[in-house]
Amino acid sequence: MIVRRWLTALTALLLPAAVAVPAHAEAAGLTDLSGRPLVGHGFNNGGSSKDSPDAMPWTSAADLAAEADRIGSDSARLLIYWSRVEPEPGRYDEGYLDAVARRVEDYRRAGMRVVLDMHQDMWGPAVSGNGRNDGAPAWASHFDGLPATVQQPWELTYLQPGVTRAFDHFWGTTGQHPELAEHFAAAWRHVAGRFADSPAVLGYDLFNEPWGGSVPWPVFERRLLGPLYQRTIEAIRTVDSGHWVFVEPQSFGVNQGLPSALARLSDPRPGTARLAYAPHLYPALIDSGQSYTGAVKTLVHHRIRQWFATNADTARRLGAPLVVGEFGLDATKPGALDYVDDVLAEARKYRAGWWYWSNDPGSWGPYAPGGGWAPLADHLARGAG
Repeated sequence: MIVRRWLTALTALLLPAAVAVPAHAEAAGLTDLSGRPLVGHGFNNGGSSKDSPDAMPWTSAADLAAEADRIGSDSARLLIYWSRVEPEPGRYDEGYLDAVARRVEDYRRAGMRVVLDMHQDMWGPAVSGNGRNDGAPAWASHFDGLPATVQQPWELTYLQPGVTRAFDHFWGTTGQHPELAEHFAAAWRHVAGRFADSPAVLGYDLFNEPWGGSVPWPVFERRLLGPLYQRTIEAIRTVDSGHWVFVEPQSFGVNQGLPSALARLSDPRPGTARLAYAPHLYPALIDSGQSYTGAVKTLVHHRIRQWFATNADTARRLGAPLVVGEFGLDATKPGALDYVDDVLAEARKYRAGWWYWSNDPGSWGPYAPGGGWAPLADHLARGAG
């Protein structure tokens, strides 16, 4: 039933008349905290923290300085986790936030700014297990006795009945656990209070790759995701009126180039709003492992252009700057560097910032297996120039 609802929603997304984009005044571009224009480019940092004992990425201060010098990065998206921020209801782990603050200081010394990203994949450690940090705390995980185990490929985990139920409880679909949204907004208020005076923090990415549980687009974005964002924005603004707040659309479909139905949000800070729109770019053919060559390249290149045009329209409708919160691929595959070049060319056209996924070692990253920089680094550096 859930899959059928989502397929119905996907069909609706493909219809040309499904979304009418109203005209809005152009949003102000992304700026630093002093109001100077800032496009924003660099890495997500990083997948390694999902499994590390301290929930910190592998990078040292020297690694970040080298990245800034070699790539020209001016900013980064640094993963943090609700499971570590609030390991028990209402108790915040100040030691963990101290460690985050030290990483933020490393970025400051390297001349970069940081967006703190409340990251989740597959809901949380109660699903993924094995000591992972990624997502919601165990106490917030209500599966109601339904299966909630990791599937292959991992994206299918979202269709596990218990995982769907956990999201439904969180978004308020069931009406049974309203405390979850309260805790989430309060956790963000606590994080923002810790970093409100930090010039190295650019802002806060509220929720990585939202999944609507049993509720499909566009109902999920308009009735559940948008209100949760609004509530969290207002909580943050009680302690921090200076930093940006980044919001992401429903990941399924929008990541692949379909339009978002998010409604315009309100920023209660004095003066100009500092709300940014940060969708992710993962065309289905590339995300499934296809090489960016031949007919696939032709199809995907068209999809890249469509993705930017569609999300730029959404950003205008929301009155928010557009930033590519994530894009990336196995950079060792044939045509991968052409893909990176094509994405960055579109980003320049729209003056959209970007954070590549990710700076972790491995085939997706900018490092050569034997040490030093891989060819990907050259292409990202040109895109940052």
